[in-house]
Amino acid sequence: MKKIPILLLLMAISFQVFAQKKTDKKADIVVQKQDTIRIANDSLEYEIIIIEVGFDSWLVTQRPKEFFSESFLETRNRFYVQTYNQRVLEPQRYDPNLYFQQINYEPNIHYGLDVNYLLYMYFEYFQKKYKQNLRYY
Repeated sequence: MKKIPILLLLMAISFQVFAQKKTDKKADIVVQKQDTIRIANDSLEYEIIIIEVGFDSWLVTQRPKEFFSESFLETRNRFYVQTYNQRVLEPQRYDPNLYFQQINYEPNIHYGLDVNYLLYMYFEYFQKKYKQNLRYY
């Protein structure tokens, strides 16, 4: 079983995605204590864990995942990940405490709506909380 890790640690954030090159299946959303959100696939094709103070309370005030098309989320996530990873490579220009490890997001893997929604919303939260703009490089 080939797994593709995505690890994003921002201050008190631990974010992981494990993916396998198979079709997506419905993911279960589990909200845990202490501002931790976990999305796991039944067959463990992938998993996202976000630990960020205030993220889950912010997330419930945002538009639901059904508002977005999966293609919109995939397009935005590809762009955000590319921009984020480029900033990781430029620690003299961008804060290495915010951008310190690349994200391995494979555009040819179908992560599904739940994973793409959570990743997209985290990037939106990250931009607002840390006053970053990933829309422009």
